[in-house]
Amino acid sequence: MRLVIARCSVDYAGRLTAHLPSAPRLILVKADGSVSIHADDRAYKPLNWMSPPCTLKEGSGDEEGVWTVINKTGEKLIITMEEILHDSSHELGVDPGLIKDGVEAHLQELLADRIETLGEGYTLIRREYMTAIGPVDILCRDAEGQTVAVEIKRRGEIDGVEQLTRYLELLNRDPHLAPVRGIFAAQEIKPQARVLATDRGISCAVLDYDALRGIEDDKLRLF
Repeated sequence: MRLVIARCSVDYAGRLTAHLPSAPRLILVKADGSVSIHADDRAYKPLNWMSPPCTLKEGSGDEEGVWTVINKTGEKLIITMEEILHDSSHELGVDPGLIKDGVEAHLQELLADRIETLGEGYTLIRREYMTAIGPVDILCRDAEGQTVAVEIKRRGEIDGVEQLTRYLELLNRDPHLAPVRGIFAAQEIKPQARVLATDRGISCAVLDYDALRGIEDDKLRLF
């Protein structure tokens, strides 16, 4: 990961246009190729970003100090550096991923054993399917043979949808798996997370822990 703190302005050119005037900002360039620009507020949310796959070109000569980030659809993020205050690179290695708490781990195990509760004809490919950014909880196929990635949470919030979105971006680059769709599964799903998932074409499934254990009716509600 490369960390750059600089006084810069930023212009985005794509489906829309956006401009960030000159100010000190943090620029993150990750090993997966993503570039994100942060201010000293907004918690973890960047001001602007470019998701992988994308390319970063650092200008030279008359274009020195101008970074141009281009994604696969031709959208551009142009960062004009005025003053670089810090520039360092760090090797983080492969992240082990989020460790599930006991309930989430058991939900994953139960759902994998009863994968047909997602729908008739579903078959399990494997649990903990590893990607470059961590393991997908469950990878399976539906009745039509399409690959489905399932992310399981005890409480479904926006960050879980974002996590599944990143997995889907990677999985859909694999010609042996693509096209891959997603299911966001949790015992409780927050309304904002449901809206974001729907907007991204991700299905939501409410899990009944007792039902999966066979204590009550074993129907899984898909929305």
